[in-house]
Amino acid sequence: MGRPRLPTHRGLLLAKLARYRAIDAGDAAACREIAAFVRTHKRCFDTAYAPGHVTGSAWLLDASGTRVLLTHHRRLGRWIQLGGHADGDPDLLAVALREAREESGIDAVEPLSEDIFDVGVHGTPGHDGLAAHRHYDIRFLLQVRGDGRYVVSDESHALGWFTFDGLAAMDVDDAVRRMSLKWRRMLDNGSGANAALAAVRSAPRMLTEH
Repeated sequence: MGRPRLPTHRGLLLAKLARYRAIDAGDAAACREIAAFVRTHKRCFDTAYAPGHVTGSAWLLDASGTRVLLTHHRRLGRWIQLGGHADGDPDLLAVALREAREESGIDAVEPLSEDIFDVGVHGTPGHDGLAAHRHYDIRFLLQVRGDGRYVVSDESHALGWFTFDGLAAMDVDDAVRRMSLKWRRMLDNGSGANAALAAVRSAPRMLTEH
């Protein structure tokens, strides 16, 4: 007998993870770990679930595709991508969009693709009554429409638009460095930002986790 079918919301996320194109062994290992967690934990989207939970994040580009918006996270004390807890919502693209809009104060944010851009697994210290646990982060490629003027939220010390050359010279974590590398490769393959953005937008659209 084959593997039993999972409820739609987990099954669709697993289908997206199966299509995910890792760029190195660590990236591939994170994808496998997330898939195993989603497959075996029915409460994977529940923020209060003690072993850990799936989160949604945004690699948020400006209108030109040449800068990314990062937050200097108040609790973590470092520059990271925008994102946060699913709070039980299995539609992780919607989670990434919501978190990007809430954390940046920019309403005009749209997805460039419905497929997963990056993944990551990391431990997080206990907070707000939760013990230390793991985050299984699903990241999407989003873009701001307009001038990108942001408003700093209570969760951040600061927000900032960064060029990819600028990021290369900064001490950022591996996830930010890898996502920067992925987008820079897309820019190089497309001979510039406009071509890369057009290529992403024209890729086949997949079903979301609705």
